[in-house]
Amino acid sequence: SGTAYTLALTDANNVVTTTSTTAVTITVPASVFSAGDQITVLQDAAGQVSFAAASGVTIVSTGATTAAPMIRVPYAGATVYFKTGGATPTVTIVGDIV
Repeated sequence: SGTAYTLALTDANNVVTTTSTTAVTITVPASVFSAGDQITVLQDAAGQVSFAAASGVTIVSTGATTAAPMIRVPYAGATVYFKTGGATPTVTIVGDIV
């Protein structure tokens, strides 16, 4: 996988696996997902995965940077859960994050 990826509708209720040896940014887009959709992200290599919100998206998490959490270590994962969908979704990211 590359170093940047924007979640797509085909990812809903599926698993996205990253295999990059360098850092990967996964962007959570607006106007794509519905409330209740979930996406599990697995970091399957050394490239640390961070999450970024596209315009209109609110990310909440227990990560050190609440709005931009990162998967803690290789071979760990996180789930992106859409509390609300539409143009201004709120997503909660849970898992092995910092």
